[in-house]
Amino acid sequence: MQEPMSAYFHVGIIHPMAYPEVVKGEGPVLETLRKICEDEFFQAVEVTRINDPKVRAEARAMLEQSGMEVIFAGQPPLLGGKFNINSPNEAARKEAVAQCKASVDQAYELGADIMALLSGPDPGKEKREKETELLVDSLKQICAYAQEKAADKMLAISLETFDYEIDKKCLIGPTARAGKVAEAVKEDYSNFGITIDLSHQPLLGETISEMVMTAIDHLIHLHIGNCVVKDKAHPAYGDLHPRFGIAGGENGVEQVRQFLEACIYAGFFKKNCPTAMPVVSFEVKPLPGESSELIIANAKRTLIEAWAKL
Repeated sequence: MQEPMSAYFHVGIIHPMAYPEVVKGEGPVLETLRKICEDEFFQAVEVTRINDPKVRAEARAMLEQSGMEVIFAGQPPLLGGKFNINSPNEAARKEAVAQCKASVDQAYELGADIMALLSGPDPGKEKREKETELLVDSLKQICAYAQEKAADKMLAISLETFDYEIDKKCLIGPTARAGKVAEAVKEDYSNFGITIDLSHQPLLGETISEMVMTAIDHLIHLHIGNCVVKDKAHPAYGDLHPRFGIAGGENGVEQVRQFLEACIYAGFFKKNCPTAMPVVSFEVKPLPGESSELIIANAKRTLIEAWAKL
């Protein structure tokens, strides 16, 4: 592709994945975020909860000064607290929705355009329809809250598809199921969409083109990453987002190229997204003993090469 990537999308990275020591909202949040903000390769960053209000304020200032687009990752608080927004236990579901509302507050505080989240576990075929209804209700509550809190701009809520059989075992789940949920939520709330992740595509057993084309009507946000599915003894087996090209992994330059090609064909990069431009974020995480900076460099090289092959 002769045109630069920046003519099509903004490149982002998920801060608490690249630097997992900050995933709980503590640790060297500002030090690691500054490394990303100072890197002109990135135009966007995905941050998660930051527990200290003073650190949040400093992070907001850093993000504003660097001109970064911001997406809020609401998945870590849900996963870390084992919250389930499709729980049949009404008290537990209410608690999960409250956690999402707290994330909405932080997302606005940090200047985010999108907040991503995930469903709870898949309860199995017999209970799936009922829990899907509960999920839709929870998502509508979260979208309504985001609308109520809006001032100069409205936060969009994006439901990310995860595996439903291997690791996270989420209700959402297959891309087609996510599309049906999106249709139901968008009957009442326009500030909703879907996030798909290249690293979840092999876990879902869908083809790249199938996943993109199924999601396209509701798609507002992309992740790219890798996974291991064939070897259960592999240290990165499941949904651990290892570096691109790792031995035994599923995704490298060619798969990223195919993913971008499918998105171009589907017209995603021409869509009007909540962000200034569509965002494609790296979701990569160092394994024990690996360097965050080297994993990030690997990701950048992979994307550059994939784009050159289009």
